[in-house]
Amino acid sequence: MNHQELEEGKKLNLDFTKLKKVAECNEDLLPAVAQDADTGEVLIVGYANELALKATLKEKMATFWSTSRNELWIKGKTSGDFLEIIEIRVNCEQNSLLYRVRPKGKGACHTKNSDGYPRSGCYYRSIQNNSELKFK
Repeated sequence: MNHQELEEGKKLNLDFTKLKKVAECNEDLLPAVAQDADTGEVLIVGYANELALKATLKEKMATFWSTSRNELWIKGKTSGDFLEIIEIRVNCEQNSLLYRVRPKGKGACHTKNSDGYPRSGCYYRSIQNNSELKFK
């Protein structure tokens, strides 16, 4: 399945190997969820290492560790769609982060809607009873 079909298609094709791939990148990581502080919408889920968290705290912009490129990823650095940090929360077991953010661009997702604009977040499809995906 190509990226276009995966990211824009209506066929369900979940990647249950993602955490194995994350473990293979040889970084100490934890999940980091970016949530719109105003609307409550979950925008993206990424991973953060200590360097990404320090960069997030210093720059006040959501920063992750790219598991595919194995490098620091400041969300919006290339697209201009930054996520300003309003608050950072940590869960009870201290093994995941919640970045409460305010989007500073057109959207948080790298995919575009039918009008050609970045989607507000990456969770723009829902699973239907027949395992088809429906666009919001």
